[in-house]
Amino acid sequence: MRSRQYGPDLTPPWKKTAPAPEVAAEHELVVEEVTTGFCGAVVRCEKTAQGPTVTLEDRHGKHRVFPMEPRGFLLEGRPVTLVRPGAATPVPSRPTRTASGSVAVPGARARVARAGRIYVEGRHDAELVERVWGDDLRIEGVVVEYLEGIDDLPAIVEAFAPAPDARLGILVDHLVPGSKESRIAAQVSDASVLVVGHPYIDVWEAVKPSAVAIPAWPRVPRGQDWKTGVCRSLGWPENTGAAWQRILASVHSYRDLEPELLGRVEELIDFVTAPTP
Repeated sequence: MRSRQYGPDLTPPWKKTAPAPEVAAEHELVVEEVTTGFCGAVVRCEKTAQGPTVTLEDRHGKHRVFPMEPRGFLLEGRPVTLVRPGAATPVPSRPTRTASGSVAVPGARARVARAGRIYVEGRHDAELVERVWGDDLRIEGVVVEYLEGIDDLPAIVEAFAPAPDARLGILVDHLVPGSKESRIAAQVSDASVLVVGHPYIDVWEAVKPSAVAIPAWPRVPRGQDWKTGVCRSLGWPENTGAAWQRILASVHSYRDLEPELLGRVEELIDFVTAPTP
């Protein structure tokens, strides 16, 4: 039996699913796959015997391949149909992710600063954290300060007076077993103080060489100033301030940083923003 109102399709018009707009799967477009919730940036589109596919890369560098099915992805929370570039006019959109890979909150106001803090060793560390996590930190109300080294860390922590409602997170360079840094960290760690670190001599090394367009970070002989040695080995002017600005300018998102730093910074943010017991 056919409805004269609806024809052979008996679904009322108000219950029909509107077609999702087609969006070109341009490189770096950030989308979420609807069935798995996997969120990542487009890194590749391919034509296969089963149909076109898209490869997404998440904030940890993991790749997943998905078929380009109708309404198969979410862009800014709305269903879209991804198509190969050139098959549809790209839909302009604002960034949906911050540099750290978190969901962007357009127009969000900075939160009043928490009592808790994150301390990092030096100015370069602080600038790199701001570069990638700045949006997240403002929304969470987390202030990052730098220490100019950690030799006086026990006294600094004592003066800060950490408490369950004023936690202190500390990021340390070259935190490896047996190092001076590991011995100092052991003196200050408690329930309201979390000390984490990366294995690199300096935070410069936490930037992927590919981002800086170099094959690898040079090995600098012991006894030489590491940053000056890096500049010499790479043929850069021996101006470490200018070298750092060159390195920092090459960092656009979390993808340009090594996982050993990414995980530690996010661990600190989680620690200082955790609800008070």
